[in-house]
Amino acid sequence: MPSLRSRALSVALIAAGRRRRFGSAEAVRTRVAESARRPASHLPPRSLGRVAEVSRTFVGAWPVYDVSPLGAEPAARVLYVHGGGYINELVRPHWALIRTLVTQAHARVVVPAYILAPRGTADRTVPVAADLLSGLIASGGDGDGGTVLIGDSAGAGLALAAAQRLRERTGAQPSRIVLISPWLDVSMSHPDQEAIEAGDPMLARPGLREAGRLYAGNLTADDPRVSPLYGSFAGLAPMTVFTGTRDVLTTDSRELLNRARAAGAEVEFHEEPGLPHVYPLLPLPEGRAARDRIVELVRAAASEA
Repeated sequence: MPSLRSRALSVALIAAGRRRRFGSAEAVRTRVAESARRPASHLPPRSLGRVAEVSRTFVGAWPVYDVSPLGAEPAARVLYVHGGGYINELVRPHWALIRTLVTQAHARVVVPAYILAPRGTADRTVPVAADLLSGLIASGGDGDGGTVLIGDSAGAGLALAAAQRLRERTGAQPSRIVLISPWLDVSMSHPDQEAIEAGDPMLARPGLREAGRLYAGNLTADDPRVSPLYGSFAGLAPMTVFTGTRDVLTTDSRELLNRARAAGAEVEFHEEPGLPHVYPLLPLPEGRAARDRIVELVRAAASEA
């Protein structure tokens, strides 16, 4: 059973109308238009500078943040790709997870503020993310720890597509891939989603379909760059997946589990009953347990390298 705090949060999200952001295609188009007029900030909170060294560079048009332990050598490297339906910037829960990775896993975390849809489409975005991953893997020498690729929601879809792209280019892979409530099929066409959607306090299919259409650009929804569920899972790094049963996207995680294992890939799978989308980022007991596991995985990558 989900914790009392988790059940209370789901009730609060429904009462606050959180799903309205993705309630219709029009709602998403309105959100995108507002963001074009008044872009949201992706800057890290100032408090992060008290526990980490934070710098920013540019990879093409992408601002890329580099967050490292303050006054200490990092034990491992993480590429973190944030969620937000491909139309929203980094927000405080993302930065809170980054802080945890730096302070508890002693990781150097590279965080791209990638160009959002509709300007940023999969054909442009996936190759740049693959380049970042390749460079981060290559930057590690003997004794410098491993590289872990982490993404949540849409960011998990982009992360997986980048790993597939890198495998096709060179065969290189990170030490592990961690996917938090991944969005892997933007068509939103799984037959089980209708029933799950009724209890989802955060997401709705009409708006997600529109956001996916904007991200796809000229590509089809089943192109692996857009929806990596349709890509090959052979030769990928070991994966860890977190999902909750009150998340309309949990069908993507279940499909990944089946397809990846059929291809011989290693998958550690966590499906928590009654929990909402991206629960590992939320202030819940179950979220804390998931974050603790992610820290363990990053530490393990450091010790195994």
